Amino acid sequence: MEVRLAKDDSEIEAAQRLRYQVFFEEMGAQTTPELAELGLDIDEYDAICDHLLVIDGALPAEEAVVGTYRILREEVANQNNGFYSAAEYDLSALLAGRDEATIRDQGQYIEVGRSCVRADYRSNATIQYLWRGLAVYVREHNVSCMFGCASLEGTDPQEHALALSYLHHNFQAPDDMQVKAIPSRHVAMNMMPADEISDRAAIRVLPPLIKGYLRVGCYIGDGAVVDEEFGTTDVFIIAPTDRIPDKYFS
Repeated sequence: MEVRLAKDDSEIEAAQRLRYQVFFEEMGAQTTPELAELGLDIDEYDAICDHLLVIDGALPAEEAVVGTYRILREEVANQNNGFYSAAEYDLSALLAGRDEATIRDQGQYIEVGRSCVRADYRSNATIQYLWRGLAVYVREHNVSCMFGCASLEGTDPQEHALALSYLHHNFQAPDDMQVKAIPSRHVAMNMMPADEISDRAAIRVLPPLIKGYLRVGCYIGDGAVVDEEFGTTDVFIIAPTDRIPDKYFS
């Protein structure tokens, strides 16, 4: 097993094939005839992103990518069409005043997303490979903050009232980093009073990826967003790298 960035188009295609299997075939995201024929999850951001891969070298090359993350650096986003998550969230407070000098002196931001692991490799070990790969990326690119959308399965936010309320009451971002769902898509997360929430029960129903973000000290944005295309309820994750425990960088 190894973790590294995709080296060529064929490896990016392998990541897109895995994403299609997980998001469309397994989770039921809405596909198109073109994507279904290709069996690939593709959008316009793939060409400008880095693709982090977990690879099992014991498998045939076309099946060897068993985990992936898509990473978009701030400097690249600024040269193109911005960040993918801006379709769901207002990033203006998070990105305010961030010019080239700020990025150079204080470190750049990265957007992470499209994270998935093949069903038969969903273990702590594979997740740790992805986290170690992200940690190396953070060091090599002088990253001061990671952010992006993370998903709960299903499009009825009420089914996630416990999880969303727990995140709202315990992990809200400070004002200078607060990101809010755009008004037309904003779903209030404050569905249950704080004194009615069992932390243990809430943690039990959170997806593993979100629990991983909480362990590294992330904040949560204001408002959930229903993504009908992917069949999910999304929350916004903000993870300043100076809050991440040193063990993830060792």
